[in-house]
Amino acid sequence: QVVFQIDLIPGAAPVAWAPYRLAPPEIKELSEQLKELSDKGFIRPRYHQLRVREEDVLKMAFRTRYGHYEFQVMPFGLTNAPTVFMDLMNRVCKPYLDKFVIVFIDDILIYSKNKNEHEEHLRTILKLLKKEELYAKFSKCEF
Repeated sequence: QVVFQIDLIPGAAPVAWAPYRLAPPEIKELSEQLKELSDKGFIRPRYHQLRVREEDVLKMAFRTRYGHYEFQVMPFGLTNAPTVFMDLMNRVCKPYLDKFVIVFIDDILIYSKNKNEHEEHLRTILKLLKKEELYAKFSKCEF
């Protein structure tokens, strides 16, 4: 019989922490808001615009009767496309995460205390997105 055990040092902090510590009602509310934004879409999906590393292009090659093809950019449906895109979004928005913005894949939720602050936050995030060549599709935005 094998016994699995991790001995913790008294008073030591846990190794892993949840990135967002919210109460269950807050999680439910956030989930509902994100679903609503997800149904509308918030920014144009960009995983198909992420370049595939040169050494990985051959791994994504395929052949049809019309010829040999290699993806140069990440296609939809690729297993780690959402993960890679989520990593990009987290890096882009990192200075403001949990201060006034929450990101989930291609959904961005900006929250503020008042209208003036919200305009400033919105402007800040849109500038960050533009710098990374990510653009919000106005028809899918909700203000």
